[in-house]
Amino acid sequence: MLLKDVVCPYCACLCDDLDVTVEGNRVTGVDNACDLGAHKFQAGNRLPGPVRPTEKGWDRVSREEAIGFTVDMLLSADRPLIYGWSTTSVEAQSLGIHIAEEIGGVVDATTSVCHGPSILAIQEVGHPGCTLGQVKNRADVVIYWGCNPIEAHPRHLSRYTMYSDGFFLENAFKERTLIVADIRPTESANVADEFVHLKRGGDYAVLSALRAIVRGKTGSIPSHVAGVSRAQLLRIGEVCKNAKYGAFFFGMGLTQTVGKYKNIRNAIELVDELNRHTKWTLTPMRGHFNVYGFNEVCTWVTGYPYAVDFSRGMAFYNPGETTAVDILARKECDACLVVASDPAAHFPRAAVEHLAEIPVVQIDPVVNATTAFCDLQIPVAVTGIDAEGTAYRMDGVPIRAKKILDLGYPADSEILREVYQQIRDRKKVREVKPV
Repeated sequence: MLLKDVVCPYCACLCDDLDVTVEGNRVTGVDNACDLGAHKFQAGNRLPGPVRPTEKGWDRVSREEAIGFTVDMLLSADRPLIYGWSTTSVEAQSLGIHIAEEIGGVVDATTSVCHGPSILAIQEVGHPGCTLGQVKNRADVVIYWGCNPIEAHPRHLSRYTMYSDGFFLENAFKERTLIVADIRPTESANVADEFVHLKRGGDYAVLSALRAIVRGKTGSIPSHVAGVSRAQLLRIGEVCKNAKYGAFFFGMGLTQTVGKYKNIRNAIELVDELNRHTKWTLTPMRGHFNVYGFNEVCTWVTGYPYAVDFSRGMAFYNPGETTAVDILARKECDACLVVASDPAAHFPRAAVEHLAEIPVVQIDPVVNATTAFCDLQIPVAVTGIDAEGTAYRMDGVPIRAKKILDLGYPADSEILREVYQQIRDRKKVREVKPV
């Protein structure tokens, strides 16, 4: 059976034009996807059911036992943390936030270790954004700063920028100018019309120099800024000012280097300056396919985008204090529920060491680094493959992903709904106990 217009559940491009061939309840072919997306459709490494570690290995447990253990862990903890959410549906994310509120815990997402600084900057100076459709159809100058889309978002250039046809461009490929800024040559830099080779940590200085050039303060620019010549900066400034429609994309090379959110604030203010001359927009290159969705859902429910602490009986938000890495590094957390992510593979050593010392339950479709020390893993369906659900593209557009297989696994949202209901039921029993 050939299924058309399937949504790819790999990255935040959320490509929705895939042709997937299914034979015998198994994916046998994926067309139009990049290698990363195709691999996710055909990957294995699934556990047969919930498992717990023993001295001799891993033992199977029932779904009811697994949910009961999770509820016990969360209700007995003084400072529980619920973390992850980047590769599941917004329906599951909403339940996770409500669970955190019910138990007075902290809920955080992978945003805090990737594009958290982007959100902090946007909160300060706004977001001059647009949909990727606008970029595809209008942009004649595209900047990729601190990211390498050819390897991280392989279809981004072909669907939305350099190699896509534009409605308002007669010959999009020839009319577009591509600028790549990075600290090292990359595959994306190899196809760029202009490569800005920055010194490590020099992003803020170069962005400031470009802002000065756009404002006409060229006399204040030295011969070199963070390894970039004055002549190249002047040339790029003119290209940006003369664009009919420009699109600025940035990745973790800008968010996770010296300057953090101040780098993004500088980039936003550069785009604001350019908008005095022409039209420019800015978009973070979000990674996992629904990491943006958590920020949307969390903001609807709590008023804050991530790192929300309910221990005060109300939503409290203070990145650097209520973010997962900081709570773990300070050894405040005494239990952790990990959903749809792999903190052991990405967190700093101090955070992972404490995570290994406390009770951890992981809800995830596959075996990963966190599996090695979790006390229980509950395998679930993959949203977009054997579970349906809604996800947000990197430009904030919600897209509904289909279910194309039935492998017998419950969706994240099913498990979390049972956990949430049991927590509420047990709290009600406590409240009505006779004096």
